[in-house]
Amino acid sequence: MSGLLEGKKVLVTGVLDRRSIAYSAARLAAEQGAEVVLSSFGRARSLTERTARKLDPQPPILELDVNKPEDIEAVAADLKERWGQVHGVVHAIAFAPEDALGGNFLTAEWPSVATAVQTSAYSLKALTVGLSDLMKPGASVVGLDFDARVAWPSYDWMGVAKAALESTSRYLARDLGEKGIRVNLVSAGPVKTLAAKGISGFEEIEGEWGRQAPLGWETTNPEPVGRAVVSLLSDWWPATTGELIHVDGGYHAMGTKIR
Repeated sequence: MSGLLEGKKVLVTGVLDRRSIAYSAARLAAEQGAEVVLSSFGRARSLTERTARKLDPQPPILELDVNKPEDIEAVAADLKERWGQVHGVVHAIAFAPEDALGGNFLTAEWPSVATAVQTSAYSLKALTVGLSDLMKPGASVVGLDFDARVAWPSYDWMGVAKAALESTSRYLARDLGEKGIRVNLVSAGPVKTLAAKGISGFEEIEGEWGRQAPLGWETTNPEPVGRAVVSLLSDWWPATTGELIHVDGGYHAMGTKIR
C-alpha cells in the first residue's frame, strides 16, 4: 500500500537520531506522501538537523520547546503561513530529570516531578490546543506512550507522567471530537532509543519483553511502531479516538510467566 498520507501536512516532534521512533514515523509518513516538518530546540537541535538530512525530501525544522507558550504560538503561525492547515501531529516528547528516575520515586521533589508531568503529559494538551485552529475535521494527533497500567523498574515518575499522558489524550479526544479531530496514543514496547539509554534499569525491562511477548520483540527496530503511527495519521481510522494502541509484540496481553 502506498500513498496513505498523500497530500497531508504533518508535524513530527521528537526526532533525535535514526533510532528514534519519531524518525521512523517521519520517514514512513514522507514515503506515504505526507509533507513533513520537524521540530526541535536547544542542544538537541544539532542532532535533529543531522538526522533530518537522512530524510528524503529533507524536512525543515522549527524551534519548539513545548513548555514555552511563545514557541507553540510561533510554530502555529509558521504552519499557518506555510501550509494553511495541519492534518497530523506526532507527539513524541517526554522528559524527566535524573532524580525522578532510577529508583528515586520516594525521594524525588516536586520541581522535578512537575517538569516530568509538564513535559511528558501536559505538553500534549498545550501543543494540540495550540494547533487546533489549523486542524480541520479528519485531522489526527498521535502520541507515543509506554503502558502505564503497571509500575516498571526504575521508571518512577516518568511512569506517573505517562499515566497522565494517557488520561490527557482521552480528555482531548472528548473535547476535540466535535471538531472532528482524533487523538490517540501508541504504546510501544521498549526500543533502544537515545532517551531509553538514560533510564537506569532499561535492560531489565528489555530482557523481560523478549521472553514474554508472543510475537517476539526487536528493541532495535522502531519501524513497527512508526507504521502504527502513520496508520493512525491516515484516514483509515475515521471513528477511532481516545484509544491506546499497543505495538509491543503482544506483551501487554500476557500474564507473568512462571519460570
